[in-house]
Amino acid sequence: MTTIQNMLIIVTSFGEISQNEQTGLWLEEFAVPYVEFINRGYKVTVASIKGGKAPIDSRSKPTTEQEKFWSSAIKALENTSVLSSINSSDFSAVLMPGGHGTMYDFPESKHLNELLSKFAQQEKIIASMCHGPASLVNVKLSDGSYLVSGKTLTSFTNEEESAAGFTEKVPFLLESRLRKLGAKFIAQPNWSDHVEIDGKLITGQNPQSSKSVALSIIDMLSDDLGE
Repeated sequence: MTTIQNMLIIVTSFGEISQNEQTGLWLEEFAVPYVEFINRGYKVTVASIKGGKAPIDSRSKPTTEQEKFWSSAIKALENTSVLSSINSSDFSAVLMPGGHGTMYDFPESKHLNELLSKFAQQEKIIASMCHGPASLVNVKLSDGSYLVSGKTLTSFTNEEESAAGFTEKVPFLLESRLRKLGAKFIAQPNWSDHVEIDGKLITGQNPQSSKSVALSIIDMLSDDLGE
């Protein structure tokens, strides 16, 4: 009998850079893994920094076909749990999808930093993609070292940020910050489907990596159970 896996997905609550610049979650990066997990019978809890309705970047709005396929995922974003109510011991793995909103509220969230530190020290799966690894930049382990130090990983690259026209808009360049913290950053050409795995850390480069990240999580959970 297959054990039901409890998955945690954490999304941004930040939806407005300025009066004329909206942002939020990049929907594909949430919806694709969510549907994959639900289809495999996982129990999925969706949380955000502030709880409630999660902002979706308008540039990532689904096509009519995607909207049908992602309907359960879109509904799950209507009323997310507040992150401060989440206990790491309740989950087998955590996923942080991206979207530029994560660059603003993920790094400064005390609750997120503490939660991810616990996940790492409990040797549970931590996964993220695109701008989602902004969640990792301030996470420290019990010995005071940064979680990403010495880890092989990827994220939205500096080149992709430039191509997207956001280099001067984001509070920092994610690739540069991760490298500065001692991560072994691996970049592939813009918009490549690219995943890096280092121990229990799974990272994807961009939205094109969404399904690959989800399947990597599923494979790792299956291996843990000996399935």
